[in-house]
Amino acid sequence: MYTLRQNRWMALLIGVLLVCFSAICLLLQNEQANKLQNKSSMNLNRFDSISLSKTEVKAAKPANIQITSQSSHDRLPLRFQNVNNLNSWKNKSKVIFIESLPAKSPQAKTKLEIEQLNAKPKVKKVEATHQKELNPQLTPPKKLFFSRTKLLSPSEQAKSTWQYNVSADDVLLLQRIIMAEAEGEPYQGKVAVANVVLNRLRSANFPNTIKKVIYQKYQFSPVANGRFDRVKPNQDSIHAANEALNGKKAVTDDTYYFLSLKLADDLTVHHTRTFEKRIGNHSFYK
Repeated sequence: MYTLRQNRWMALLIGVLLVCFSAICLLLQNEQANKLQNKSSMNLNRFDSISLSKTEVKAAKPANIQITSQSSHDRLPLRFQNVNNLNSWKNKSKVIFIESLPAKSPQAKTKLEIEQLNAKPKVKKVEATHQKELNPQLTPPKKLFFSRTKLLSPSEQAKSTWQYNVSADDVLLLQRIIMAEAEGEPYQGKVAVANVVLNRLRSANFPNTIKKVIYQKYQFSPVANGRFDRVKPNQDSIHAANEALNGKKAVTDDTYYFLSLKLADDLTVHHTRTFEKRIGNHSFYK
């Protein structure tokens, strides 16, 4: 303090220096603030230009911008060049997407049509063969003609030694025994069951009516257990009965027995009779 009192000019010098230092600090702060303000304004201008270019891209159409040469393209403002690039990129993407789709060529269409045309006759052939297999005489005959050894067709009635009048009840009983005995068996197995019944009708060793043959004791298990009285003949059973009555044969005329080896409790027939053939689950014997 004593020194300052003695040298007042030094105090004034120090004050001047402090004022200059504070002024310099204020100038530096102002410059930094200006720089920050300029940067923010530049960013705002960029954002405005970007938004403007987006609106122009939506509003602009490729037909309104006519470019005659590469030099004119270079002279265009940057935002219009971006619009052209965007439109060209969209067009290319559309072309690529369309090319990536599986095209149906005329040859493919013709091949598909040919396959469909070829497939239809196959279905018809399958249906025709099935109908041919199940195409019996829908009306059962009024009479059966027998010789001593076989069932004759109506055209062979001159050779017959015995005739049997077929009633509506006989036809129904034959259809029901086929259904009861061979519901899950192949169609030929159904015809074979009807053949066994008619073979017994012809033979002197069995009863002389269809009803008596079917109801003979210990011969057909569905009759004994009551299934025979409950079943309703399906279409296959009706066809099989009608065809057998009209002379169709799946087993020989001397076949009188059949059984299922898996289900039968009594295998006496299997051990004592001559095996004829096997159809489905049924084994047939003479």
